[in-house]
Amino acid sequence: MTRGVLHHLELWVDALDVAEREWGWLLGELGYECADLWRAGQSWRHPEAGYVVLEAGPDRRAGGHDRMRAGLNHVALWAGTRADVDRLAAEAPGHGWRLLFADRHPYAGGPHHYAAFVENSEGFEVELVAGPEAAHADITPPIG
Repeated sequence: MTRGVLHHLELWVDALDVAEREWGWLLGELGYECADLWRAGQSWRHPEAGYVVLEAGPDRRAGGHDRMRAGLNHVALWAGTRADVDRLAAEAPGHGWRLLFADRHPYAGGPHHYAAFVENSEGFEVELVAGPEAAHADITPPIG
């Protein structure tokens, strides 16, 4: 256990089958494995980190997630190399995710921050960040 490191993230979703298709693909690509299934949810564990819970239980309120309201805006996850980020960004639309900030991709987070920002059908945003060695490579980002 490392003090201060995220233990787990629990996401309440409207439709578990949709979340499983969208989040299941993304988490699987990032090295998570489905660790537990129950009627209204599932958990995905990473071998070197914590776990993510997807739950569509009866206690959630109607209204859906809105990342622009007070609360969680997005989750940022290490995605590997720049090539990994590029591949995930290219494949994401086929799995229910859309690329955000396409006009500034992959530098929407700044000129020295290589990442893809994607959003799923429920409005959850994930920032897929290239590793430090990739993010700070000797490159010149496009201007425009």
